[in-house]
Amino acid sequence: MLNQYKPPVTDRRIRFALAGCGRIARSHFEAMRQHEASAELVGVCDIDPAALGNAEKLTGARPFSRYEDMIANVDADVVVLATPSGLHPRQTIQAAEAGLNVMTEKPMATHWHDGQRMVDACDQAGVRLFVVKQNRRNATLQLLKRAVERKRFGRIYMVTVNVFWCRPQEYYDSARWRGTWEFDGGAFMNQASHYIDLLDWLIGPVESVHAYTATLARNIQVEDTGVMNVKWRTGALGTVAVTMLTYPRNLEGSITIIGEKGTARVGGVAVNEIQHWEFAEADEDDAKVKDASYLTTSVYGFGHPLYYDNVLRVLRGEAEPETDGREGLRSLEILIAAYLSARDGRRVCLPLEH
Repeated sequence: MLNQYKPPVTDRRIRFALAGCGRIARSHFEAMRQHEASAELVGVCDIDPAALGNAEKLTGARPFSRYEDMIANVDADVVVLATPSGLHPRQTIQAAEAGLNVMTEKPMATHWHDGQRMVDACDQAGVRLFVVKQNRRNATLQLLKRAVERKRFGRIYMVTVNVFWCRPQEYYDSARWRGTWEFDGGAFMNQASHYIDLLDWLIGPVESVHAYTATLARNIQVEDTGVMNVKWRTGALGTVAVTMLTYPRNLEGSITIIGEKGTARVGGVAVNEIQHWEFAEADEDDAKVKDASYLTTSVYGFGHPLYYDNVLRVLRGEAEPETDGREGLRSLEILIAAYLSARDGRRVCLPLEH
C-alpha cells in the first residue's frame, strides 16, 4: 500500500536543493530562474570547491560540501540530483528517509535493482520521485507523440534512432567518474539515455533487444559505440546506433518512424528539426511543423523549464507526474537489457522479471 503524499504546497514558493554543480546543473539553475515566482533554490552541494563556489555565486543558494549536511540542514521540498548516475540510488534513499521529494537526472540508476530500490524507498516514505526526461517536452517530439497517439502512422513498421555525437578523451578525463561502470555507464546509458526513452514513450512496450557494444577509441571502461536491434510487442522492428566518436563534432540525434500511412523524421543535433513529415491524411498539427523546429548547439535542448512546470504543478496538487520513478524504470529496463545482450551475446526479452 502506497503511503499518502505530503499535502500540496500552496502558500509559498517550492524550495529546491541541488546536488552536483557540473554541466547539467546550469540547465536546472536556468529552469528555476524562469520559475522564480513559484520556485526557490535554497541549497547547492558539490565536493569540488570551484564548482560549488561558482554555483553559490550564480544562485546565491547556501553552499554545502557534503550531501548529508545539505539534506539535514536545508528547509527544502525537493532534492535535485545532478550527480554522477551511480550515486543516484544512495542519494535518493537518503533524501526519501529525510522526507524530501527527489528529482533525479537521467539515467536514474546504472543497475536495474538500484532503480527498483529508489522507487520502493520513495513509496515507503510517501515522497515523490521525478526522473528528468526533458526531451519529451521538445516541441518537435510533442508533435511526433501526438501523431502516434492519433494513429496517423497507421501500423508502425520500422523505427530508427541515431545518436552520432563527439565526446573527446578530454571529456572523459575531466572527471574520474566519467566512463566508469560504477558511476557513469557508456554511450547507451549516459549520452543516449533520452533516445532510449523514446523507444517506449513513442512506440510502446518493447518485446526484445539484441545489442553489440564496443570501446573503439576512448580510454574508458565502458562503450563509446553501440548498436541495438529492437522488436516491439506490436511486431514493429527498429534499430538504435550510437557513437561518441563522430568527427569532429556532434552530428545527429534523430528518430525516424515509418508506418502504413505516414513517415516522419525528427533530426538535427538533438531531435530539434522536423526533417520529414508526410501522412496520408491531413491534420491541424501539420501547420505547426515549421515553427516546431529550432536551432540549438546544446544536446540538452530546452525542455528543463517545461519539465519543472510539471513538477511544480504536481507539488501544488494541480497535476500528476509526467515522468515519475516507475516511468523512469521503463527506459532503464531497456538499457539494462541492451547491456545484458551485449555481454552475453544473446537476445534479451522484456520484462526482465515477471
